Amino acid sequence: MKKNAFPYQLDFNQTDFRQHPELYRIGVGEQGVLLVQPYKAELLPHWKFRTEAIAKVSAEKIYALFENYLQEKDFVGADMARKFLQMGFTRARRYANHKTGRKYKTGEEDKTDGLEYPYSSGSKNKGNAIIRQESDALTSEKARAAAVFKEYWFKAKDHPEYLQQKAAFREKYYE
Repeated sequence: MKKNAFPYQLDFNQTDFRQHPELYRIGVGEQGVLLVQPYKAELLPHWKFRTEAIAKVSAEKIYALFENYLQEKDFVGADMARKFLQMGFTRARRYANHKTGRKYKTGEEDKTDGLEYPYSSGSKNKGNAIIRQESDALTSEKARAAAVFKEYWFKAKDHPEYLQQKAAFREKYYE
């Protein structure tokens, strides 16, 4: 495993990343967002994107938690909050693009069989034809919800204190 790779081999049910931040890896994008405790338990109840109004309340709460984690010098918590904001954007966009939430046409064959995690996760239909995008994909309620999350996600990922703590975290734990 690469030293910067997300540690999927850990027992996430038994690992408290607040007590053991040295085990955390930032990874790529949303990696680990639904695994890393206690942050998953703290953030997930607030993560909602059904409507623009609900997304606004959700993104504001998660961003407030993000700022609180930064203030407490808890980079892992801040990074997890950033990932929840990013996931709010990507999931709302998925439902804006495809009302069912399914991107690929179904098929008989599992296209992920035999692949290593994380490539083995998600839709077994990866590789099949992509379902046509909704005609209102850029203007729907879910599109507006996605835009809310995108605003807060970008605010978080570009936050000067977040960037400073991210660099310090990498220097301390990635060497």
